[in-house]
Amino acid sequence: MSSLALPKYWQVAQTQLMKSDRILRRIIPLHGNQGLTVAEPPFVTLVRAIMAQQASRQTALSQWQRFSACYGEHPSPQKIAILSDDCLRQIGLPKRKAEYIIEVSTHFVNGHINMDHLSSLDDEQVIQSLCEIRGVGRWTAEMFLIFNLRRADVLPLDDAALLKAISKHYFSGEPVSRFEAREVAQAWAPWCTVATWHLWRSLNAVAVHY
Repeated sequence: MSSLALPKYWQVAQTQLMKSDRILRRIIPLHGNQGLTVAEPPFVTLVRAIMAQQASRQTALSQWQRFSACYGEHPSPQKIAILSDDCLRQIGLPKRKAEYIIEVSTHFVNGHINMDHLSSLDDEQVIQSLCEIRGVGRWTAEMFLIFNLRRADVLPLDDAALLKAISKHYFSGEPVSRFEAREVAQAWAPWCTVATWHLWRSLNAVAVHY
């Protein structure tokens, strides 16, 4: 991936994280020229994050592949909003996720999700705004902050893969609590997004992306 696709803060963040955290000093150089890709359209980011809720990476990817085969890789909210949830269930989506995706598409169509407005908000305000939508919780909103708005300091403590990576690298595989994960992450601010990405990458040959 070209470094031109990386957020402007990425390389500075990597340098500072390697100075402040001995684990990341070892992990970051393994994929130091990689990072967040160019953002997909906002609607696609939310759809993919909803598919990934409480699902394995492979399950979410399979659902997305079936969805995009039917409706395109960059479907418009207008195209999805007119569907019934039964249409999405026919391609293998669970009932609740089908309902949530149609709900999100309706919010885009009605202008309730306005990117100019969201981009002007701080991270917590974005989370609060998105969590007003049925089917969007804090984790989903945090994925939007990371993968679409590409914010630098997002720490998704409800993310199972992040907790697994922290367990592996900082606690010798012992289970960790959200409190313990937050304690570890104090050394990462204000670059928690970059630290999180590299810890995800340390578990999988293909980093998570939505």
